[in-house]
Parts: sequence; C-alpha cells; structure tokens
Amino acid sequence: MEGTKFKKKIKAQKRSSCCGTLASVYRVTNILTFVIMNLVHKPVIGVSCGDVNGIGTELIIKTFSDHRILEHCTPVIFSSNKLINFYKKSVPDAHFNYQSIKDFTKVNHKQINIFNCWEEEITINPGQLNETGGKYAVKSLLAVADALHQGHIQGLVTAPIHKNNVQSAEFNYTGHTPFLQAVAGAKDVLMLLYCMNLRVALVTEHLPVKSIAQQITKEGILSKLNLLQASLQKDFGIDKPRIAVLALNPHAGDEGLIGNEEEQIIKPAIKDAKQDKLVFGPYSADAFFARRSYLQFDAVLAMYHDQGLIPFKTIAVDEGVNYTAGLPFVRTSPDHGTAFDIAGKNKADATSFTAAVFECLDIIHRRIEYEERNKNPLRKITAEVLKNVEDEKIDDTIDRG
Repeated sequence: MEGTKFKKKIKAQKRSSCCGTLASVYRVTNILTFVIMNLVHKPVIGVSCGDVNGIGTELIIKTFSDHRILEHCTPVIFSSNKLINFYKKSVPDAHFNYQSIKDFTKVNHKQINIFNCWEEEITINPGQLNETGGKYAVKSLLAVADALHQGHIQGLVTAPIHKNNVQSAEFNYTGHTPFLQAVAGAKDVLMLLYCMNLRVALVTEHLPVKSIAQQITKEGILSKLNLLQASLQKDFGIDKPRIAVLALNPHAGDEGLIGNEEEQIIKPAIKDAKQDKLVFGPYSADAFFARRSYLQFDAVLAMYHDQGLIPFKTIAVDEGVNYTAGLPFVRTSPDHGTAFDIAGKNKADATSFTAAVFECLDIIHRRIEYEERNKNPLRKITAEVLKNVEDEKIDDTIDRG
C-alpha cells in the first residue's frame, strides 16, 4: 500500500510540474525526506472506541488484525480489555493481539496497545442506544483529549458515537468536531469529507434545516474558505487549490427569485475570497454533482450537511473519510455512524475505518513535508515561479442555476 501511495504521489507531482529542473530536484528532496521520516518516526495514533454498543470496537479489531499496519504506526486504543475481548468473540477469524497499558511509558511500538480508560465491569448490549454506550464513549474521548494535551499521540482516529446518549455535563457537544475544537482551543474548524480526489467541506454542520439559512454569513463562508485552502495546501499538498462554492437555494436563487442569500451573502464572500484564492461559484448543487463538475475542482464547499454529504456518500460509497481541518493535530474518522442494527453480528465493513487510519498517517506525513518545504530556501524561488503560472481555466458552462 505504501509503495502504491508513493507511485501515485510521484505521478501527481509530475502532472503538476511547472517549475523546470529546479522544482524537480526540489520534489525529489521532499520525497526522500518523507521516506526518511517514515523510517525514523513512526507516529503514535490514538483510537477512541466510540459507542460501546455500536460497531466501533468491531471496526478496530478488523482493521488492526492486519499487523502490517504496525509497520507504519503505533496504535493506542482508548478502551478497556474487557470491551475488546467481548467483541473479539464475535470476530472469530481476527488475529488481534495486544498489550494492556495504564501509562504511556509502557507503550510498545511493535504491538497494538490498549490504554484502559476504565476498570469497572459494564454491561455491553450490542445494538442498543442507552446511557452506558454514551458514558463510556465519552470516557474514551476524555482520555484521548488528555493524551493529546500531553503530546503522547500525534494523530487521532475516532470510532462513531451517537449524538444523543453522549450528552452530559462533561460532554455538551453535537459531535466530535465541536468537542475537538474546544479541546484544541481553535477559533474555527472545518468538517471535510473526502475519497480519492473528491473533497466536500461544510459551512454548517449538525443543524435543523429550519436554522440553516440564518447561519449562512459572509464572515462564516470566508472563515471556512480560509480553513479549506490552508488544509488543501498543508494537509493535501495542493499548492494552488481550486475551490467550488455551492449555492444555498435551488437554481442558485434564480437572481433573487428563490431566496436572496446568493446575491447578498455568498457572491460577495466569493468576490472577497478571489483576492487570494481560486474560488468559483455559487453553483446549483443538483446540476453540479449530476454533471460531475466536481472533477474540475480540488474541493467543494457546501452550505449545509445533506447538500454535501448525500452526493458525497453516493459517490464514495463505503470508502469516504471524515477529516477535521483547522486543528493542530490530525483527526480522521469513518464517514458513517454507530450502525446499531448490525452491531455485534460480525457484519460491519471496516473499509472506511481502515481508510481513516491510513489517511491520518498520510496527513501527518504531508504536514511534515509542508513544514520542510517551507523551511527550505528553494521554496521561495518555486513560489515566485508559481505566481507567474497561468491559472487552469475552469469550464464556465457549469450550471449555476
């Protein structure tokens, strides 16, 4: 898998080449840096267990049963031995061996580590939405938050939680994203889902539909565009990302006939963003995805949850990854929920969760590449050359209404 990734990386770099021999030498240096870092620095990845009655633990067992993953990271799973052993019985063909730890001085970099977040006996009821499921999901997340603050882990992969049963005095959030924003003390963060070259980010996240329009502001859109561009450059290695912005209303508002958010908010935001970004739109969401116009862009900014996630999940099927941009650490997750209906039945597909683990590692390494690239004095030369490169033209026939 790692070899294939490097081949794709090299091909992509060749396609984007515009700086001649100097840039080619520079890219080779970056690739060598990446290889060296991968050899000497194996990231420690924290994994939260999610709802104890959902499919999270089954996904963890299936993903890390492939011991080749230990060549690329040191996993620390924030759970309990008893929870792991309970679900191991339902996955009889899994080869999941681990060591139990209570402090990070005992981490074994050649094995899966279970950091025990609780010792008490709990009743596990696969498929049931209850208080226990949420309570211990939160215990796992709080332990993860402490490990992040202490610098014990370099990245985080979160298993699914249910937003209803996690609510408590300790966890008054609508999901992982706002919780991790508070943990990091970040002013703003961005929910970004991606699969291969399709990346969909959201202006608003988990809101009632009736509340969406009032949360769409020029300042909010500009903040998300800033986060999106920065993430595409730092986390995905795209120097000059092209971003499409979707409209809020059907037919992009039909010049104000079907809502005025496009004319009064979205278009002015795009105009301001164009000062230092390649931003286009607003596009009518239905035509945009139906005509596969997203293929012309590096990312798409949707106004609300279902506008972006319905087409994304239809296209990505079971291979999408959820990423939180704007955090000082890397956090990924699968693009699905707790799936109570199949919990404990050995029916959960670990494809998305496994992809989330590898994407977490890839982003960590791309951030290292980005930092090294910007420390290198050659970077200043290549940046000046890039300024003079003619922007790739975007098909102006994309339907905006």
